[in-house]
Amino acid sequence: MLRRSSIVAAVFLVLAITLTFIQTNNARAAADDPKGAVRLLATVPVPGTLQPLRAFDISWLDAATQLYFLADRSNASVDVVDAKTNQFVTNIQAGFAGVAFQPNPNGPGMVADNARSGPNGVVVGGRWLFVTDAGSRVVSIDLNANPPVQVDEVFTAQGDSLRADELAYDPRDGILLVVNNADDPPFATLIAVDKATGKLTLGARITFDQQSTGVDATNGAEQPLWDPGTRKFYLSIPEINCPGGHNNPPDKPCGGGYPLGGVVRIDPHSSGAVDALFQVSFCQPAGLTLGPRHDLLLGCSQAFDTNGQAWSASDKNSAKPISVIMDARTGSIDKNVEGVSGNDEVWFNPGDDRYYLAARANPTGPVLGVIDANRQTLVQLVPTINTAGLPTASPPIPAGTSHSVAVDPVNNHALVPLPANNVFPDCLNGCIGVFGIPKGDVD
Repeated sequence: MLRRSSIVAAVFLVLAITLTFIQTNNARAAADDPKGAVRLLATVPVPGTLQPLRAFDISWLDAATQLYFLADRSNASVDVVDAKTNQFVTNIQAGFAGVAFQPNPNGPGMVADNARSGPNGVVVGGRWLFVTDAGSRVVSIDLNANPPVQVDEVFTAQGDSLRADELAYDPRDGILLVVNNADDPPFATLIAVDKATGKLTLGARITFDQQSTGVDATNGAEQPLWDPGTRKFYLSIPEINCPGGHNNPPDKPCGGGYPLGGVVRIDPHSSGAVDALFQVSFCQPAGLTLGPRHDLLLGCSQAFDTNGQAWSASDKNSAKPISVIMDARTGSIDKNVEGVSGNDEVWFNPGDDRYYLAARANPTGPVLGVIDANRQTLVQLVPTINTAGLPTASPPIPAGTSHSVAVDPVNNHALVPLPANNVFPDCLNGCIGVFGIPKGDVD
């Protein structure tokens, strides 16, 4: 039997070889792109005074201040990084759940309980930071205070221990759409924001089942966004109307066939009515972002193979991963962009007209995907890291994965949280990887 140190060394050796291979190929792939190739520019280490960064969720970049915010479960906080200077600023405490644990259903000991952990989603609107947490909790935090301070909280479901997850914000009318993804069926809640005080007021609940909305979300709900052009929210639904039941594994057939995913459009001015459902094949949408010309980029969480079935490392068929570009007005598919999948959070950067995808489960290994939004083509796969199989804490915290990304449109730097590792420089306690085009590399 191999010793743990030997296993870890082997994992890092394979990763190093993979990194070299992908970097070489991406240098060639990006050579004909006049914008240049994205590379790792810097890492912002998590201070040694904090717990190692292993469990975290969604991030946000506020373009007005160039501040980056990360939902850090390992430290039960929101970490703040200055994207102008690549400096760690602070971590905001507001009674977040941190990493929750539950008895291991498959053996002795405890395992992490993702559905009851937090913080989860973050978004900034003016002076206010909005954060979701376990216990269906949503808080507003005043960023103008020093230090930032919580001013209000609401609960999307009283007595529900499951998490409120991702969220989106309409800054014009002061409306949040908050998603409870772990409930069955999942639901979203409209929350009114007093932009002067940060006070939160619960509004309509939108339940994704056949009876309530005609949209039976059988495997949760994921990233929402606000479109100022249509003045409506959009929400990615990984699996719709699966007759095989709820919360199926992504590689399990759904009623004899593979499930359809979709995007729902929600009108906040009509009590949260779902006024459109746009379906998509061979994609289980997770990440969602708004690009140019009212395009939506769907970051598919599951890669499929050349036979149209869910792909795994033991698949007898080759992988055929895609991400999908959809027209937000009609739901028509503009392009299936091949070469990157297994995404969680995705981001459009108007500063360089590129999509950035945190593809933790791409068949090539974890990468930051880069798509030209105008040409609708994959430009690059930039290696990141997962830490599955490596030593963690006790009780075990879930293996950290590179599933979160946000981009600064001022300097075009993509910030990707990287779990604690010894592959990236200054990342032994975890870090924020800063990716971009080095000065002088742009043609």
